[in-house]
Amino acid sequence: MRLIHTGQVILDLVMRVPALPTSGHDVLATTTDLLPGGGLNVMAAAARSGADVLYAGTHGTGPFGDRVRAALHAEGIAIAHPPGDESATGTCVALIEENGERTFITGTGAEGRLSLDDLNTIQVTEADLIYVTGYTLLNPANETTLQTWLATLPGKVLLDPGPLAADLPLDDFLKHVDILSCNISEAQALTNQPTLGTAATALLERLPAHATVIVRTGPSGCTIAHEDQITHITGHPVTPIDTNGAGDTHCGVLAAELLRGIDLETAARRANAAAALSVLHRGPTTAPTRQEITAFLASTS
Repeated sequence: MRLIHTGQVILDLVMRVPALPTSGHDVLATTTDLLPGGGLNVMAAAARSGADVLYAGTHGTGPFGDRVRAALHAEGIAIAHPPGDESATGTCVALIEENGERTFITGTGAEGRLSLDDLNTIQVTEADLIYVTGYTLLNPANETTLQTWLATLPGKVLLDPGPLAADLPLDDFLKHVDILSCNISEAQALTNQPTLGTAATALLERLPAHATVIVRTGPSGCTIAHEDQITHITGHPVTPIDTNGAGDTHCGVLAAELLRGIDLETAARRANAAAALSVLHRGPTTAPTRQEITAFLASTS
């Protein structure tokens, strides 16, 4: 059983700023780092919690692609395909404000060219969990490729629509989704519902009958909607240093625990703890190990 990640690993240009600049103005960053990120955050979180992870996305040649592959290897993540073409791997500018909030600007590269031939080389079993990110669905060619591939597969699908959730072509895709995980802002953008409960219920109504919705609410934890039941899982308020990658950490740890056969509420509880620990460090790839999560939960019980 594996987590099969179909998204994108890119290079994050992470800049800490006192505040976001207004249009036409400039601001000096206090720190600047160029780090592998994007889909790596989810996969590293899952791998550090003991999951077998396969990166099924594409990646480019050149120094950016080399850094992506080195980072994947360092986390013990298998890579399904060789570099696809002569294109560079994409980048994301991540602006981190003093309160830890993050703002992204993403440029797509070779990882935006996912082919059906690539995906058809992967042997998927019913025990596998397939991760899909909204960034993939924003690319029409990648969205069509995934739709075609998933229609023939066993295994469960975990979708994280991401910050651009409201722009996604989700209506046809949601029939493939078993678990949808998003934050409260994304849930409201997808449903035009003002409250957590109504947004979670509205999302659940768009999914297959067996599916689950998880709405992440930061330090207060997350809410699970399944069938006719809504359950809140308490979080862990902390003073964040950098929230970049917290949602990815939550998804990765949740996936790893579900692959172990852990029940959904326990998996969500561990994912909440992991997300809290992740924001205490500068990111993006700050997920704790499974042992660190266990120790943190023991200390807060």
